Amino acid sequence: MDTNSRHLFTVLLLAWLLPHTSSISYENCGRSTQCTYIVRVCPPPSFSTDKNPMNLEDWYRSFLPPRMATSKPESQSPFIYTYRETILGFAVNLTVDEVEFVKKKEGVLRVFQDNILPLLTTHTPDFLGLRPNGGAWNTLGMGEGTIIGLLDTGIDFAHTSFDDDGMTSPPAKWRGSCKFDTVKCNKKLIGGRSFIGGQTPEPPVDDDGHGTHTASTAAGMFVKDASVLGNGNGTAAGMAPHAHLAMYRVCNKGSCHGSDVLAGMEAAIADGVDILSISLGGGPKPFHEDIVAIGAFSAMQKGIFVSHSAGNLGPKPSTISSEAPWVLTVGASTMDRQMKATVKLGDGRSFVGESAYQPSNLGSTPLVFTLDGSGNVSGKVVASEVLAGSQVEFGQAMKDAGSAGLIILGIEDSGHTTFAEAHVLPASYLNSPDGAVIRQYIKNSEKPTASIIFNGTSLGITPAPVVAYFSSRGPSKASPGILKPDIIGPGVNVIAAWPFKVGPKSVDKQDKMFNAISGTSMSTPHLSGIAAVIKSAHRDWSPAAVKSAIMTTAYVVDGNGKPLLDENLNPAGYFSIGAGHVNPSQAINPGLVYDINAEQYIRYLCGLGYTDTEVEIITHQKDACAKGGKISEAELNYPSVAVSASVGKLVVNRTVTNVGDARTSYTVDIDMPKEVKVIVAPTTLKFTKQMEKKTFTVTLSWDAGKIKLAEGSFKWVSGKIIVRSPIVIF
Repeated sequence: MDTNSRHLFTVLLLAWLLPHTSSISYENCGRSTQCTYIVRVCPPPSFSTDKNPMNLEDWYRSFLPPRMATSKPESQSPFIYTYRETILGFAVNLTVDEVEFVKKKEGVLRVFQDNILPLLTTHTPDFLGLRPNGGAWNTLGMGEGTIIGLLDTGIDFAHTSFDDDGMTSPPAKWRGSCKFDTVKCNKKLIGGRSFIGGQTPEPPVDDDGHGTHTASTAAGMFVKDASVLGNGNGTAAGMAPHAHLAMYRVCNKGSCHGSDVLAGMEAAIADGVDILSISLGGGPKPFHEDIVAIGAFSAMQKGIFVSHSAGNLGPKPSTISSEAPWVLTVGASTMDRQMKATVKLGDGRSFVGESAYQPSNLGSTPLVFTLDGSGNVSGKVVASEVLAGSQVEFGQAMKDAGSAGLIILGIEDSGHTTFAEAHVLPASYLNSPDGAVIRQYIKNSEKPTASIIFNGTSLGITPAPVVAYFSSRGPSKASPGILKPDIIGPGVNVIAAWPFKVGPKSVDKQDKMFNAISGTSMSTPHLSGIAAVIKSAHRDWSPAAVKSAIMTTAYVVDGNGKPLLDENLNPAGYFSIGAGHVNPSQAINPGLVYDINAEQYIRYLCGLGYTDTEVEIITHQKDACAKGGKISEAELNYPSVAVSASVGKLVVNRTVTNVGDARTSYTVDIDMPKEVKVIVAPTTLKFTKQMEKKTFTVTLSWDAGKIKLAEGSFKWVSGKIIVRSPIVIF
């Protein structure tokens, strides 16, 4: 999800307007009007998924209303998509009456109305400790032999970030293709397909920028002298520069239909990707109504790691859009780089903001405040909150109206988060507290003035990382007993590849086009690339093992030993950071991992109270709860613990697998408020071989009448290896 381009300020409105599939809404579908639906069906006992596509389509036709079921097979297919890897089912256009007909057919599990899912770098590798001559890259490589599939807006095939110098051929397991007349793939970009209202033969060319940016963040090649309008200059690289890329275009100009997203996931699974990077999503919803969660379960069953944006609806609680425990839910944080644009008021006070466009300084100029750009702005600096649309587009409108400059004021709940955009006129984005001072100054001054001084790019800014205000927060609505998000990573002012020129037309002369944008869309491909590096070194690890390695090695204090902060510069709660900030150099050697298989996830779903039919919609398993039993959320072998404060006591088991040295021992270290009593037994785990498993018990007790929120952790420590699991009582 993009925040500071065209998506952030519309996403709140989108999330409110978008349909949720808890019940089929016919609000925009009249009796005679056709709308798109996804039909999830149940196979008969003798059914085999090895059916060829024609036989599968014949079976799917048996669920259609008469006017469609009787159409000849050789005629145009009635289906938009047929699915077999993610779900058994199909996407089709139906009227309201036809939907009711289909729902009554034996074997139909659910009918979903198609919904829209909004789309939610040069310095980040170094900030994360990824360096060609040291750190994780030096130890484990750069993702060689792994394939990252992205569901996004497409890709700029010609961008230098996707050159294939030094790349090996795709692994033999790759079953995808990339054959187009107008563009060419190579050993880096090995696959591409387009799914916009049905699969199309056109190449997945990016008309938005979002997909090119996320792809290069995950696995872009090294590009020297990359910058945005000369700022943030350095060598650009993705997290896994030697991983292969496959782009599945499922989004068009900022929005993505669920049927297209599911088709993209279907293709990625069939093609043989190792990692799925998904930078899109809607609002919270139950798992059996969440198309992405359903498709991700199928991917997980086939050994594919799924990295998914947490969402951009923060800082409000319970706004996570990616809630399933079988995916890595990624929040966003800042880094220690700032593209400084200082605003100096007529009374002498100065405030440091940001801008990726750094022209000559703007001298003292009359200052006005407007929300919508109305009024006489000619020759003046405009101060505005830019509540909707793109900051750059608003700036262009002000420039066209004769404005001399722009000061964007952070909205009330955005705290100290600032954005560095490629503006088209002298501009600065100020954080919310400074913005409040500007508003008051304009209100109380007879002739307010302001100047903007551009100070270039600075590194080593503190505090960093800080949670981005827009990053969605827990607790999860679908499963409060699973701590979400899982992790945070760089997602503010991330510089990565871009298919278009940015800034004033007269400024950017470079052929290497890059842009700085923000959102959990940007943090997610960081984690996708890091997962590819881990997977490249540990081919036999399950998605849960890779996820555990990322979570248990995350850090919760900055370089000065102080707690990570939120957007208001207060200590960040676990519902904003999850396990903490990703630490790639440690994640490559986690020592121990918490593994989870599909059967345990199924018992967990049964424990949440889902019916056999609802569990089958998610997992393909018939009568799963009746046959396999159930476990509570807390009993899932997750690398974190979350529990309601009202229960007063929790006793759970956890099982760890030794992926470090064969002969090693770990001692438990507990860090919890004194009001919470914690017992971990045994206190020492001794291993004699790799892949050996050990089970231990965690007992928590507290006064339910007094404790409303408590956060802490337990750690397994062996020398320099620390395996940390957060605990939150809420």
